[in-house]
Amino acid sequence: MTTSSATRLDLDQITPQHLSALHRLAAESGADAQESGLDPILLELVRLRASQLNGCEFCTMLHSRLALENGETEQRLAELPTWAESARFAGHERAALLLTESVTRLSGGQVPDEHYRPAEEHFDRSQLAHLLWTITLINTFNRLSIGTRPSVN
Repeated sequence: MTTSSATRLDLDQITPQHLSALHRLAAESGADAQESGLDPILLELVRLRASQLNGCEFCTMLHSRLALENGETEQRLAELPTWAESARFAGHERAALLLTESVTRLSGGQVPDEHYRPAEEHFDRSQLAHLLWTITLINTFNRLSIGTRPSVN
């Protein structure tokens, strides 16, 4: 397998209207998610975990920084890849991370009930909807970033 560090396309230059629309949707969705009662740190953990699973260097760096800026600890960020074995994550965080991993990986084409139900137990319908939008949008950004290889600064 051959890899390159060169940027492929600048989507902001070639299709600015689409990328701008996606950024607006993400900003509105994030604001609505927080308004629904979802913690900004939880939202960054979800974005970061999906980015880690997808191997998106750009988004992993971005959401690590944003999580720290929102008050997350370096210890928990270090343990995020092994959150299921860590005692540092609360029940609602574990439910959100399980759902994140399941939606991101889509093993077998569906999110199993045993991965969805814990989220239903910890979040109301509005919060769960916003959580699913957060997971879906970060996966979209990951795929665009992985496909275009933006420079990481």
